[in-house]
Amino acid sequence: MEKFLLQFDLTLPEFLGITVFLFGFAAYATGKAVAGKWQPWWYCLWYSALLGLFDRFIHYALFDGVLTSYMAYMIDTVIILIVSLISYRLTKVYKMTHQYPWLYQRSFIFFWQRKIN
Repeated sequence: MEKFLLQFDLTLPEFLGITVFLFGFAAYATGKAVAGKWQPWWYCLWYSALLGLFDRFIHYALFDGVLTSYMAYMIDTVIILIVSLISYRLTKVYKMTHQYPWLYQRSFIFFWQRKIN
């Protein structure tokens, strides 16, 4: 049973194609949408968990992967979450510096600061 739960039987092209590119793009769009509606960052956690479930199902349906592999689900979900949070932060910085240009300026790629008048 232990071996069944930790099985991660994907090839690198399958992993890169489905998890990194396909669901990475979905995670990017998710982070951008969450930040665009001014929702808190932890909404990305919930949406990334759902995308991780869909990712596992695609691996199962197309490549005969193990559907109930908890380790594979966690790896996929963490990658999706990282992309989602990066997208969230980039969009938030863009919105703050472009909607309020008299108050804030970009100080680094992930940060903004108050303008000194």
